[in-house]
Amino acid sequence: MNARPFPWERNYPPGLGWDIDIPAETIPAMIARSIAENAAQPALEYRDRETGFAELGVAIGEVAAGLASLGHAKGERIALYLPNVPAHPFCFYGALTAGLVVAHLSPLDAERELAHKLHDSGARTLVTTNLGAMLGMALKLLDAGHVERLVVADDAAFGEIPGMAHPPIPTGDPRVMTLDALRARGRAFEFEPPAIAPGDLALLQYTGGTTGLPKGAMHTHATLRAAVAIYATFFDGQNRFPPGQKFRAICVLPLFHIYALVVLCLLQLSRGSTLLLRLKFDAETTLRDIEVKKASYFPGVPTMWIALANVPDLDRRDLSSLRLVGSGGAPLPVEIGQRFERLTGMRLGGGWGMTETASAGTGNLLDGLFKFGSAGMPLPGIKLDVVALDDPSRVLPYGETGEIRIRSPNTFIGYWQNPEETARSFVDGHFLTGDVGYIDEDGMVFLVDRKKDMILSGGFNVYPTVIESAIYEHPDVAEVIVVGVPDDYRGQSAKAFITLKPGAAEFTIESLRDFLADKLGKHELPAAVEFREALPKTSVGKFSRKELAAEERERHASARASGAAAP
Repeated sequence: MNARPFPWERNYPPGLGWDIDIPAETIPAMIARSIAENAAQPALEYRDRETGFAELGVAIGEVAAGLASLGHAKGERIALYLPNVPAHPFCFYGALTAGLVVAHLSPLDAERELAHKLHDSGARTLVTTNLGAMLGMALKLLDAGHVERLVVADDAAFGEIPGMAHPPIPTGDPRVMTLDALRARGRAFEFEPPAIAPGDLALLQYTGGTTGLPKGAMHTHATLRAAVAIYATFFDGQNRFPPGQKFRAICVLPLFHIYALVVLCLLQLSRGSTLLLRLKFDAETTLRDIEVKKASYFPGVPTMWIALANVPDLDRRDLSSLRLVGSGGAPLPVEIGQRFERLTGMRLGGGWGMTETASAGTGNLLDGLFKFGSAGMPLPGIKLDVVALDDPSRVLPYGETGEIRIRSPNTFIGYWQNPEETARSFVDGHFLTGDVGYIDEDGMVFLVDRKKDMILSGGFNVYPTVIESAIYEHPDVAEVIVVGVPDDYRGQSAKAFITLKPGAAEFTIESLRDFLADKLGKHELPAAVEFREALPKTSVGKFSRKELAAEERERHASARASGAAAP
């Protein structure tokens, strides 16, 4: 227990306290209890087809047994390369039930990023689907020796999708099997689930940094379970809903991302809620889910809320089924939050969290104290403070700006096979977040900058050095600096500043994006390019981003003040 009330505790509503009880259980035990309690209820809805909790339980058990039948032993890693399809919760929970460690891969990753994560994690089996280009990429990874086996979920079983292909799954290749075949093996296999402890490793969630290569943040069953308990305590303790309220939750946020994984796949399924699985965001589809399918919970990222806030007749749409909304993944523009609340009467509170904290960090109260521009206040069980940028052991007073650090039961245990980076990230038992901001006297957290140069674009982390490395492969490029520039829709986007080799001609942003298409994920492609005679450098000759970033901020502010679109 904390020795004295934190300032945010004073603003918690009656019934909500900072201290929490976290069940000492594993993730498979958590979902098994929910399945038993909600067997007759729908767990998933995907393309108008429902999967009940009882059916979810059967699928989890068959996947777990099937993986064990292939020789996977406790502690081995398995890679999931999946969008928001039923196969994700089947295989995520199935792998954990078999005692395996899940390594998430993003469908947005370029081939080299996927290969790095596979080799770094040591995953031998890759689970994917034959939706769009995903199977083709998975087969490339298989043929290149980056993985030994593919398990492919047949998305065509749910019907055709206009404009999206379902390539045939190869037959006769012993390295490739369908998810149905894996489940059939599981039904025929005598499976005894291994003993799993809360402290066992459960997840490698890849994140990055200015060094470029993604790092696997290690989450145990205990850290994930703590995040679920923290969110549940926060929402149940505000007396807005009955404890354990079930929702029909729109799940368009990607389940391979820590935010959706925790607040939807873990938290909501543990409560008996229904996930409306959606492959991609579309404003009209989301409104249909609310108006027709009576969705009651929608967590999104700012780009989604911007699109919804700009729907011309939003104030005339029937949003009466909504009970809870939230924004995460990137800072929510103040004007968007204000506009949404003005149009709908609902508070659109943002929050802050990280891959390393299993997304739980801060949140805004559903009622009570609220300040536009704030990331809210620390959630129960989470201790935040601010330390000097030049001395992470020196805690600053409330109101002073420095680096935010965190200590909580949901914080990861370190970076996979990277003890040096792990040691640099922790001081006095606190994780140094790399975010610069302050906590005011009311306990409200304000983010003012990022210590590192990471770009937050549409809710995804984008790393300038990764983009720079790829651009350097262009035969005409001499030097390049990539910075995040203000983007009213995505929050930030990447802009490349380039000097050319002698005799080389300038090229368009379109041709640059075409050149980078097989080297970067779509979310990493730069949105703009500018050619310079020289790029700024520090006194010791290092490239300096801060001058270019400051120029872009000033240009953006001037354009907005004049009413023009920022170039």
